[in-house]
Amino acid sequence: MSIWIEQGDIVLFQGDSITDAKRVREDGNDLGKGYALMAAAQFSAFYPEKQVKFLNRGISGNRVKDLQARWDVDCLDLKPNVVSIYIGINDTWRRYDRNDPTTKEQYESGYRDLLEQTSKLDAKLVLIEPFVLPVPEDRKQWREDLDPKINVVRELAREYGAKLVSLDGLFAQASTRAESAYWAPDGVHPSPAGHALIAKAWLQAVGAIQA
Repeated sequence: MSIWIEQGDIVLFQGDSITDAKRVREDGNDLGKGYALMAAAQFSAFYPEKQVKFLNRGISGNRVKDLQARWDVDCLDLKPNVVSIYIGINDTWRRYDRNDPTTKEQYESGYRDLLEQTSKLDAKLVLIEPFVLPVPEDRKQWREDLDPKINVVRELAREYGAKLVSLDGLFAQASTRAESAYWAPDGVHPSPAGHALIAKAWLQAVGAIQA
C-alpha cells in the first residue's frame, strides 16, 4: 500500500459546511467536528512518525465562487502540500431555496480556476464529490442540477491527476444498510456516522488505509 502523504506535509481541507463542521474560526488549528477531524486524527494515530499538519478552512454556505474569492489567503498563502476540496452542494441548493443557480459551466469554470491556481504550489489534490440523499423527498429534484456537477468533479479529478473520493455512490450504498436519514438527517449534512464514512473513504483514497 502506497501512502500518498509524506513526512512533514501540510494537508488542507477546503469546502463548505460539511468540511467546516462548526470549527472555531479564531483557532487556525481547529479541525471542526466532522470528517476532517476524523480523517486527521486517524491518520495521525496510524502514522505519528510522519508528523503531518492538518488544517481546515471550510466555511459554511460556501460555493465555488466563494472559494475563488478567498483562495489566496485560505489556500495559497498556507503553502499546503496536499489540498482536499469538497464543494458543490450549495451551488445546487441555492437554485432551489433562493432561485440563485450556479450553472454546470460556471461550476466547472470556477472549480478549474481553483485547480489552476493550486498548480502553482505543486500540491497534490484530493477532490471529494458532493452527494445528496432523498431526505426530505424534495431533494430528489436536486439530482437534475447536482448530477452534472458530480460529473464535473470526476472529470477534473482525471484531468488533474487528483485522488477522487466518490461520495455519491458511497452514500447511496450506505442507504441500503440504514435509512438515508441515518447518514444525513437533511439529505445534505452528514450525521456522525456519515462523517465517519467520508473520513474512511478519504483515508482510503490517499492510501492511508486499505479499501
